[in-house]
Amino acid sequence: MTEAALKLQHAGLIRYARGHISVLDRAGLEKRTCECYAVVKTEYDRLLPAKLAS
Repeated sequence: MTEAALKLQHAGLIRYARGHISVLDRAGLEKRTCECYAVVKTEYDRLLPAKLAS
């Protein structure tokens, strides 16, 4: 985890410090994910619509 987070931080996509992660470039981060991200996000949105998540 630490190695992956450091690589993403060096790429300017996240800020990682003491176990806390801040996303700096969501679009860039999504471009680096595999196709499974879209599948998981779609299913999450289907199961927990935004109006229920609030």
